[in-house]
Amino acid sequence: MSKKSGAQVTVRQVTRPPEITDNARRVIGLAIFFMSFWVTGCYSQNQTGLQQNVKENIMDSVQKDPYLWDFGTVKENMIFEHEFVFKNESKAVINIKDVNTSCGCTISEVKQKKLSPGESTVIGVKFDSKGYSGAVTQYVYMNTDSLDNPIVRYIIKAEVIK
Repeated sequence: MSKKSGAQVTVRQVTRPPEITDNARRVIGLAIFFMSFWVTGCYSQNQTGLQQNVKENIMDSVQKDPYLWDFGTVKENMIFEHEFVFKNESKAVINIKDVNTSCGCTISEVKQKKLSPGESTVIGVKFDSKGYSGAVTQYVYMNTDSLDNPIVRYIIKAEVIK
């Protein structure tokens, strides 16, 4: 004995979106094309401006630090010079004992070794880029008889290219 079951079939009417005409496709394509230029153009201009502002701010802050000098990008086999100014801001006389550098590529000299309160002197620094490549950081140490600041450290930096 077999029973036939009655299966119900539901038919739904599916509506399709209207066909996009060739003219509409062209208009949409052109709109996307021009918008992509506008968006990427604004993005790259903003990024370039942002990068430039960051670079200028960094360079401003670096060059305002009286204990740091960045020569920037320099060529190998050249000698670069900078003069740091040291001012005695204490109320006592300061004697500069000596000046040492972190390597033989850097030479320094002090114009005046005995400073009365308020007096300044120049510490001349020469950096020889011979044999260097890439980022270089060198130190100049000035030893004084000051109890408050017995060692003053100056920093010079450069990016040496061939």
